[in-house]
Amino acid sequence: MANAPVQRMSQLMAKTLRDDPADAEVLSHKLLVRAGYVRRTAAGIWSWLPLGKKVLANVERIVREEMDAIGAQEVSLPALLPREPYEATGRWDEYGAELFRLQDRKGGDYLLGPTHEEIFTLLVKDQCSSYKDLPVILYQIQTKFRDEARPRAGILRGREFLMKDSYSFDTEDEGLAQSYALHREAYRRVFERLGLDYRIVAATAGAMGGSKSEEFLAPAEAGEDTFADCPNCDFAANTEAISYELKPVDGSAVAAAEEIPTPDTPTIETLAASLGVPASATLKNLLVKVDGEIVAVGVPGDREVDMGKVEEHFAPATVEMVTESDFAERADLVRGYVGPQGLEKVKYIADPRVAPGTAWITGANKEGMHTKNVVAGRDFEVDEYVDVVVVQEGDPCPKCGTGLTLDRAIEIGHIFQLGRKYADALKLDVLGQNGKPVRVTMGSYGIGVSRAVAALAEQSADDKGLCWPAEVAPADVHVVAAGKALQTELALEVSDKLAAAGLRVLVDDRAGVSPGVKFTDAELIGVPKILVAGRRSAEGVVELKDRRTGEREELPVAEAIARLSA
Repeated sequence: MANAPVQRMSQLMAKTLRDDPADAEVLSHKLLVRAGYVRRTAAGIWSWLPLGKKVLANVERIVREEMDAIGAQEVSLPALLPREPYEATGRWDEYGAELFRLQDRKGGDYLLGPTHEEIFTLLVKDQCSSYKDLPVILYQIQTKFRDEARPRAGILRGREFLMKDSYSFDTEDEGLAQSYALHREAYRRVFERLGLDYRIVAATAGAMGGSKSEEFLAPAEAGEDTFADCPNCDFAANTEAISYELKPVDGSAVAAAEEIPTPDTPTIETLAASLGVPASATLKNLLVKVDGEIVAVGVPGDREVDMGKVEEHFAPATVEMVTESDFAERADLVRGYVGPQGLEKVKYIADPRVAPGTAWITGANKEGMHTKNVVAGRDFEVDEYVDVVVVQEGDPCPKCGTGLTLDRAIEIGHIFQLGRKYADALKLDVLGQNGKPVRVTMGSYGIGVSRAVAALAEQSADDKGLCWPAEVAPADVHVVAAGKALQTELALEVSDKLAAAGLRVLVDDRAGVSPGVKFTDAELIGVPKILVAGRRSAEGVVELKDRRTGEREELPVAEAIARLSA
C-alpha cells in the first residue's frame, strides 16, 4: 500500500480563530471560518482552503462513485452559456434577477449557468439520433451561479456553489420512471455514506418544470426550508408542496348577507375583537399585483398568506404587493375593508378552506363597514382555488388527517421528472423502432455538493467545534505533539507509520504553540480520531481520543497504530 501523505500543521495554510466572524449567523458559517476551512472573498463568494478542499473533494468522490454505480457518464460542460437555448425554454426571463447575465465585447448575450437542462438537451440532440442510443444518464460536478439578493449563512446560500447535476434521457415515460428511481436510490446511498440525517419529501417543481418532484432535506436549525412530517403515516412534504382537497359544504341555511357597521376595524385583529368572534370566522383578502394586474387572495382570517406559494403559482409573472397609489387609483378598493363580493376587474383566488358553501365575515368595500353571512359560491365566485396559506403545526395530514409536525431543513438534493418540457422547446427527437421520430422524455437531478459540507457541519458539530463523519473528514487521524522535542519526534514518527498503513494524517507539529491551543484546535478542526504524544512519550505511550464521544485511552504506540489501522 502506498503511503498516504502526512500534512504538517506547521506547513498548512489554515489559521484558526478563537472568535466567531462578526457577520456569521449560523453554526456552519462560524465553524468553517474559525477552523480554517473557508474564507470569504466577497458577499456570497467563498474560497476553499486546504482542509475545506479535502472535505469538499471527499463529498465529490462519494457522489461520483454512486453516480458511476448507476451507469451515469460524467461530462464537463461550460459554465458560460449562450442566451438562445434559455430563451427557447423561457427560462431567460423566468429566472428573473437571480440569473447572472452578461455580454461579450460584440454585444452577444450570455449567462452563468444556474442549471444545465438546455445545454444537456442540445448535447444529446447532437449525439443521439436513434432509440438505440437511449436511455442515457449524463452528469457533471460543476460550479453554478445564482445572483442572490441577500447572500447569507456562509456557503449555505452563496452566489457561487458546487453542484452535481445529472440528466436522464428516455424514449418512454416508463423509462423515465426507472431513471428517476435509480437516482432516488443513488441519492439515498450518497447521503447515508456522507453520514447525513435526511428526509425525502414531496416538493414543487418551480422554474424547472415537469411533474413529479422530491427533495432530500437535512433537518437543521439553519435550514431555509420548512417541511411537514406526519407522525402517523409516511406523508412528508415541503410545506410549499402541501395541497388540500376542495370540500364544498351546504350553505343553503345561511341567512342573507348583511352589512354591519364596524368603525376603526381595518385589521383582522381589530375586527374579531370588535365583533367578539374568532379570527377564523373572518375572511382575509390580500391584494397583490401580478404583472401589474390586481389579484385578490382570500384565506381564513386566522391564517397567513404564503407569498412563496402565490409567486410559485403565477410564475414566471412578477408578483408584488399593492401600494397606496394603487388604492388611490381604484376607488372601489377600500384599504382594510376589501370583500370579494362586488369586486370588479379583479381576479379572485382563494385557499381551498374558502370552499363553496362556507360563510364568512368580510369587508363590505366601504370604509368602516363589513358584511356578515357572505357565502362562497352564493355571494361571490372564486376564479381559482390555490393552496396559499402558510402551513401550521397541527394542520391535518392530507393523507390521514393526523396533525402534522413542522421542522426546518437544508435542501441537499432535488430530483425531477421533467417530462418533455425541454425536449419540446429544443425539438429533441430520436428515430423510434418504427422509423418515426419519438420525442425524448427527461429527468433532472441535483445534489448541492458544497451545501452538503455546510449541512454536515450543522448536523455534526458540538460545542467544541466540527466533528466530521469518517468518510468526509480531511484526515483519518489528527496527531498532536503536546510538548517539546521528544513529543514532536514521537508524533512525527507515529504519523509516518500511520501514513505507511494507508491512513490520512494531520499532525500538529507547530513549534511555540501551547498544548492547550493544540488540543482546542484539534477539537475545532474535527478529525474523528485524535492521537496525542504527551507526558508518557518517553515510555512509548500515547493517548487515543474519539472526537465524537470524548472517550480516551492510553496505549502503547504499536497498539494505537494497530487500532487505527484496523
